[in-house]
Amino acid sequence: MMRLALGTLRRHRGAYAGTLIAAMLAVALLAGGGLLLYSVLTAKPPADRFAAATLVVPGAREVSVTTETTKHKKEGKAKVKRKTKTERLTGAGTLPTDLAGRIAALPGVTRVVPDAAFPVQVTGASGRPLRGADKAPVIGHGWASAVLTPYGMKDGQPPTQGEVVIDADLAARGRVAIGDILKVTSRTGERSLRVSGIAAPPGRDGLPAQGALFVADREVAAVSGLDGPTALGVFGTPKTGLDGLTGDDKVRADLPGALPDYIGPISIFGFVIGITAFAAVFVLTGTVTLSVRQRLRELALLRTAGATPRQLRRLLGLESVVLAALAALPALPLGIVSARLVAARFQTLGVVPAQFAVRVNVPVLLLAALAGLLVTFVAARIAARRAVRIAPTQALAETAAAPAGTLFPRLLLALVTAGGAAAVLTFVPLGGPLGMGMSFVSSALLLCAVAAVGPWLVRPLTLLARPLGLAGLLARTEFRRVAAVAVPLVLMFGINAPMLLNSTLLSRLASQQQAERNASATEVVASRVPLTTARRIAGTPGVTGMAALLPTRVIAVRGGKPEDYPAQGLLATGSGALDLDIRAGAYTADGVGASEALARQFGWRVGNIVPLWLADGTRVELPLTMVYARDRGFGDVVLPAALVAAHDPSGLVSTINVRKQGAEAHAPAAWAAEDAPEQQGAWELLVVISLGFTAIAVVNTSAIAAAGRRREYADLRLAGATAGQLHRLAGAEALVTVLAGLVLGAAVTGVVVGAFSTAQDGTLRWIVDPATYATMAGGVAALGLIAGVLPTRLLVRRRTPASAV
Repeated sequence: MMRLALGTLRRHRGAYAGTLIAAMLAVALLAGGGLLLYSVLTAKPPADRFAAATLVVPGAREVSVTTETTKHKKEGKAKVKRKTKTERLTGAGTLPTDLAGRIAALPGVTRVVPDAAFPVQVTGASGRPLRGADKAPVIGHGWASAVLTPYGMKDGQPPTQGEVVIDADLAARGRVAIGDILKVTSRTGERSLRVSGIAAPPGRDGLPAQGALFVADREVAAVSGLDGPTALGVFGTPKTGLDGLTGDDKVRADLPGALPDYIGPISIFGFVIGITAFAAVFVLTGTVTLSVRQRLRELALLRTAGATPRQLRRLLGLESVVLAALAALPALPLGIVSARLVAARFQTLGVVPAQFAVRVNVPVLLLAALAGLLVTFVAARIAARRAVRIAPTQALAETAAAPAGTLFPRLLLALVTAGGAAAVLTFVPLGGPLGMGMSFVSSALLLCAVAAVGPWLVRPLTLLARPLGLAGLLARTEFRRVAAVAVPLVLMFGINAPMLLNSTLLSRLASQQQAERNASATEVVASRVPLTTARRIAGTPGVTGMAALLPTRVIAVRGGKPEDYPAQGLLATGSGALDLDIRAGAYTADGVGASEALARQFGWRVGNIVPLWLADGTRVELPLTMVYARDRGFGDVVLPAALVAAHDPSGLVSTINVRKQGAEAHAPAAWAAEDAPEQQGAWELLVVISLGFTAIAVVNTSAIAAAGRRREYADLRLAGATAGQLHRLAGAEALVTVLAGLVLGAAVTGVVVGAFSTAQDGTLRWIVDPATYATMAGGVAALGLIAGVLPTRLLVRRRTPASAV
């Protein structure tokens, strides 16, 4: 059987080229997506701030919630089940000031060094901010904690009051020399500090993910605003059980803002692998099915020679395994290259940390190759189930037609997948954080339904081709062939258009709400300044209203699960500087506000006491005093500004809205949704990845379909048709195929986008952005026409009819 399979592949190299290309691209994309997800899941911080310490005792870095459920058994006994769930903090909790002394007294401990870590904004004499490598943040410390890395003096002296030491990398980047004056801004205010020295870890100029600035130990509390250390570095060998972090885990004790954040990239790359896996399965299945369908006459001849259906199924399955194995050889290196290109682009967009690197993992590559082989094999077996039932007598015919398939299984599959899509669009809250992901799931399910009953959906559409004469007749007769080529077009439009249109809608709604929030402000100051600066602005003559915002994140618990939400600290004076569209209650300086969506999700009402965990893990209980509607690009929770300034590591005002007496209000520049361009860019890159693969699939499928009609075109040439007539025939058939693909793709897109749009703000939109929609439809149509016409032109050249046979 293997010899026969290899012989068949050699004899039909052209026919199998399309399947080989599809399998190669599918494995490459699966390998690339798998490497990206593996790399981000196993990514480690690039440096250990506590490398010299034996053990590190950190302050709070996460919120843990334990719930108990009691299950009563028939014997009357009760079983208590405990579940603990955690959520990572965006800040760092502090430790008691006397803890260092208590640990130092333990047997085996030789030294305990407290470390108070806090982010700072540093500006040099040139007025430009100082940043570390790859725009890394600058983290402040007390000089005594320099031994934890360790940092050693490279030049100058340790800092005294009014002085700082910076690492050599910062000094080189900012062209800072000893004696220069730096403006250091923290949540406690702005200070002008003199550079007394330059330090560096052994063998390098600084840590790759954070710049370091050291102040005199006696000034740590005043500069940082901390009431204790954020971590304790322990030296020696403790002889008692001391709970702390050792080895590679020590890096987890660092300030969260000083470590690269891989939470967002995990979801992004998970989405990448989801898109590529679905597209790979979809395209491979269609390509293999079309390839098998074009070999019907050959299969009939084998039946005539005595081959059984089981032997033919084994033959087709074995051929698919060989093809997939051959495709994996160039696909795996291509997958590595594609993963690195995608990662580099995401780094440029700021979606993943600059320190992120793609790690090549052999098991991941082998799994991608195995997945491609398995999908190709299953697709071949499924396609073979109908094809091998062909009657041996059809071998005597000029063409062979596949036996009519049973509609019931396909209809059942279509109903199940369409029902799943309807359930997702109806019952899943698309307006929440899962909206984009669930809209993709619903698109995928609807596309599966279209693929299952594609021929029956395309058949009535071919009736519109009657005015095209012979092309229309062929389209109506060979509606299965039209469906096979149209389905990749449906995939191309139906999977990419919803992603692009939905992300555009989110960006547009965020910008619209931002403009509405700021409509009455006469000036917006976007700058990282302490809260005291905002208070001074509020007291400036002529200022009738001011709203200062401090971005942060909070944790709320729902159903025993802690969840992280974006929030804003708000200090508002006067009136008219910020319009949140308050639906219930009113802003107060000592209460908490919640977005309508969050209040509805938790069942909160004005007057309820709301428990929240702040960025440093501090638990607070505040009364809910307002519910607001304009939360896009802003946050789900509003807190007192002073509370955020005291408990967020940064604690700086990001934006100040000002309303001045007699000044004309205008729409200020964008400020609240700082990550909106990054998010939009990420979605657009995902669309580009998907478009590239689906576009190649369209061209590949069209080429396979054209190659399978070589004998048909030769017969038409012998019947007197000219090459030009066949070219026009192919163009007309391509037009029918494109129209069918666009109609079905537009139907899938309209259902998904319409449901997503309605969930966002109650407005039904089918198109969202006419220009984007027209560009997508035009691109798909152009590609479909080119892919339908070009292979035929290459196949049917202006030769004599005899040479065309």
